[in-house]
Amino acid sequence: MQEDVQMATDLIERALYCFESSFHPLFNLTQGNVRLDYRRPENRSFFIALFRHLTFVGQRGCNRTALEFCKLLLCLDPDGDPLGTLLMIDYYALKSEQYNFLIRLYNEWEAHRNLSQLPNFAFSIALAYFHSSVNGNTSKADDMLQNALIMFPSVLMLLLDKCSIQPDPQVSKHQFFGPANQVNQPAALNQLVALFVGRSFAVWKEPEVVTWLESNVKKVLSKVDKNDRRVKDYKQKRLSRYQGAPRNIYRHILIAEIKDATVNLPAELAGTPVMSYDPLPPKDSITSYERPPRAAWSSLGRENNVVTEFLRSLMPTYLPPPPGSTTTDAPMLDMNTEQEGAIGGYMAPNTDMRQGITNVMDAMRNLLRTLPRGEGEEDEEDGEIIEEFD
Repeated sequence: MQEDVQMATDLIERALYCFESSFHPLFNLTQGNVRLDYRRPENRSFFIALFRHLTFVGQRGCNRTALEFCKLLLCLDPDGDPLGTLLMIDYYALKSEQYNFLIRLYNEWEAHRNLSQLPNFAFSIALAYFHSSVNGNTSKADDMLQNALIMFPSVLMLLLDKCSIQPDPQVSKHQFFGPANQVNQPAALNQLVALFVGRSFAVWKEPEVVTWLESNVKKVLSKVDKNDRRVKDYKQKRLSRYQGAPRNIYRHILIAEIKDATVNLPAELAGTPVMSYDPLPPKDSITSYERPPRAAWSSLGRENNVVTEFLRSLMPTYLPPPPGSTTTDAPMLDMNTEQEGAIGGYMAPNTDMRQGITNVMDAMRNLLRTLPRGEGEEDEEDGEIIEEFD
């Protein structure tokens, strides 16, 4: 791969232009009520083109535009979310400083989507409350950040390491934030944590955010030492859940191409060929078009027409009707199966019917050979004969 980002961006924009040109007049993206089923292969290319376009837009620093494309992508299938838009919409909301939108999304969707169970939302919503706090009152943000640290303790050390921040000795030596939690937790949770840290570490490098994070980490350690009830409850939830990642999360990791998350893919996916235009298609795909079975006899061939029957007899797959029957009564021959007939039947070799048909075909060929040729052809032959005698 040449990794020509400029060429890839241009091609994606051309693809989106082609998609937009083929929209139905009633398919209006601005209304927010249009839906596309990702299970149909015809719709997947539009989803993937939007995903890659918003990624390229975000890399150019147009975070607000990338956020709007995230909204559009999520709007096309909000229930299924086939490309895992919820795993990145919080990042672009923080980068574009749309804190109120992120808080509203969390409050409205938490009841039926359990957004707090995603590491990216658990930490991002706390950061959104921190940035939107008034008069320095960060109590709401503190509570949410502490809950996130207790629920996902493996995030802290990975996040500090990604931000090139040296942790406090008290934190680095404590068992709660040690590597044991990361090793013992399910593999699916490790993938979500790696995806969040690999994408969103930049928004946690600001000095005021680091100071706020450090103060809340110390409060969490004091609660752990006091055997807070939430520590045990969250550990049981962490070990019982995340037993397997849905297919849309794996699909998101493959398309996003974040190295920290791609390394943690399971072995069965790492050795599976993945097509970039359709990574990990749904197992319940809906096939809209099926090829009908081919038949040797068309509807025109079943008509009692001498000319049509003669033209059909010139085909190598021609099967004449049985003796005493008409073409309308003859059965259809399926080209997907073996040739019909049996030894000694009316179509078997060395029978009167077969020999008769062969004689008729030979007579037709001889007749075609004896037809008069054009004047030009006769003149050419005469000229050749004269030249030979000369």
